[in-house]
Amino acid sequence: MGYTAKTAARRAQIVRATIETIAELGYDAATFARITERAGLSSPRMISYHFADKNDLLKQVVVDVFTAAAQVMAPAMAAQETWSGKLRAYLESNLRYLREHPREIAALTAIGPHLRTDEGAPHTGTTSQDVSVTDLAGLLAAGQDAGEFREFDTRSMAVLIRAAVDAAAQRVRDGSDVDLDTYTSEVVIAIDLAVRQGEPCSRKSP
Repeated sequence: MGYTAKTAARRAQIVRATIETIAELGYDAATFARITERAGLSSPRMISYHFADKNDLLKQVVVDVFTAAAQVMAPAMAAQETWSGKLRAYLESNLRYLREHPREIAALTAIGPHLRTDEGAPHTGTTSQDVSVTDLAGLLAAGQDAGEFREFDTRSMAVLIRAAVDAAAQRVRDGSDVDLDTYTSEVVIAIDLAVRQGEPCSRKSP
């Protein structure tokens, strides 16, 4: 469905107000009335005009936040010529986005447990990560094919890497005192050691 520039601007205004309201007041308090007030709209009916229901609005918040993050990450990764460089840029740019957009991350993590699929079923942590994990597994496989990364199960490694990013997102939401610059440095080093060519870690139990 296409939108006019005016409609797109209004939808963006509502999404921004939703992010700000959830980040400040929490999910339960983010009613259409409060979002309307935050957006400076005349009536909650204006939200209903642009979005089918609250779930439709929440899904757009998720899409917009992920799109904004991708716009930061994609050029950073494209600037790297090696797969190890692309993986490092993936981590650094993703974690930088978390650090620089705490309200978006607070809203995103608050929305997660309440989001529903088109069929009305709840989104799980697994389903919400699926696209990110699949794309990352592809990057890791390409690094293996190029001989830069050791042999490992790419999907398992992608899940592990996403867990490190998602843990940082939770800390941003909760106002943790963990220094994200230091966290980023440590994660980059740890993942580099985990994927690089060399002797793989033993799978034997101690």
